[in-house]
Amino acid sequence: MRLVPQKLFLTRGFGVHREKLTSFELALRDAAIAQFNLVRVSSIFPPRCKIVDPEAGLELLQPGEIVFAVLAEMATNEAGRRVAASIGVARPANQDQYGYLSEHHGFGETEKEAGDYAEDLAATMLATTLGVPFDPERDYSERREQYKMGGEIVDSTSVTMARTAEEGGVWTTVIAAAILI
Repeated sequence: MRLVPQKLFLTRGFGVHREKLTSFELALRDAAIAQFNLVRVSSIFPPRCKIVDPEAGLELLQPGEIVFAVLAEMATNEAGRRVAASIGVARPANQDQYGYLSEHHGFGETEKEAGDYAEDLAATMLATTLGVPFDPERDYSERREQYKMGGEIVDSTSVTMARTAEEGGVWTTVIAAAILI
């Protein structure tokens, strides 16, 4: 049996609780994916896969289902510390080729910073696979234009969640996920 996802949706969430595991569960609930048995997979965007809205993707799944996901998560219980989790997506112009999903998790980043970094990771992985020349010393905005001008990479995007941990030693967990259907 071959499992090649035809659809994918991006989601994100956060949770805060005195227990780390519960804060993770609350983040899954906030992202609307807590009711699934998530199986982490590596970072390939399948050929001909379509990105759909989370609502449309969730309608295709049922509670308890085994669902494949690329998942980024980060947690802290250090008050005032900022955590971020992001999934970057890079899709090739040729839909018969595969693209890349990247997971990024870090401290101290804004949603924009973490999202740009995750997109850059995915686009760089795809560019190297496709043989697209790029200069790693250029900033992401310059490379992004270079990728598009080469005509090999059609799109890149990301989904990111960033939060600053609350006082009182409670855990703050952030997640970002690509759910493969």
